[in-house]
Amino acid sequence: MKPKEPSLNKLNFTNEEIFQAIFVVNKHAKTALEPSELYSLKRQAILKLIDKGIAKKVGLHFSNNPRSSKQQSDVLIACGDFFFHIPPLKEDFKLLPHLGILENTHRNPKVSMSLSYAKKILHHFLGIQNVKSESDLKKGFNHRRNTPSQFLRASSFLSNSTFTFPSEPIRKNKGKQEK
Repeated sequence: MKPKEPSLNKLNFTNEEIFQAIFVVNKHAKTALEPSELYSLKRQAILKLIDKGIAKKVGLHFSNNPRSSKQQSDVLIACGDFFFHIPPLKEDFKLLPHLGILENTHRNPKVSMSLSYAKKILHHFLGIQNVKSESDLKKGFNHRRNTPSQFLRASSFLSNSTFTFPSEPIRKNKGKQEK
């Protein structure tokens, strides 16, 4: 059984907890169907850490996954033991050294934190108030309400059906004739 997530009654989170939350959000954004919200949350948190002097821009790397161009650079950000990439600003090309191709020799530390808790930490850190709680989500739209099974009720389906069961059992060698 997983350990219970600590409560958010804490007024201040450590820098390490914020770094871990960014890592979890980034990891989930890479596989999410709609990653824009998660990437936005990551970027806002990193920029706030840079403004506070907690994180720093190290340099530029060529992106492993360029969009429509053949080459694209990302800014490497150092946050304690964690390293992240964010899209560059125009002044980053003038101010930061280009580090060339990304080497996969460094791995961020392993983190055990749920995505929902990581998002709550970052929302708290950024001062974002309008976050829907789980109880609000339960009151709202239920994805199970509008399923096709709602429209296929057994009584109406069977009463309108013309299907009848065969009187003889169906045989597997139907196409072969016996001698």
